[in-house]
Amino acid sequence: MEKFLSLQVTGEQRQLVAATDVVLVEQASITTVTLNYGGGKVVTITHTELAANIETMRDFIQDSLLTALSTGWTSPAYVANIPASVVSAAPGAVTITGIAVS
Repeated sequence: MEKFLSLQVTGEQRQLVAATDVVLVEQASITTVTLNYGGGKVVTITHTELAANIETMRDFIQDSLLTALSTGWTSPAYVANIPASVVSAAPGAVTITGIAVS
């Protein structure tokens, strides 16, 4: 069964991101987390800037993927909200500003 993360994107409604077939979650830069899929697709989640070498957003996305995959079949989408641990690692509010698929 297909599973999804439901992420709030600034200025938009919640967006769904596939949670199945993810092979790598990477903090690609201080403003992006990438999800690499077995089929070769890449999802780039853009967020407000974090300090260098801080991977709390990557950790949040990875933990949310694991939670989504462990939910029952009647819950295909896991609503993932940015936790206080991510916000406390940033100089201000942390939000997701965009999601792109390539």
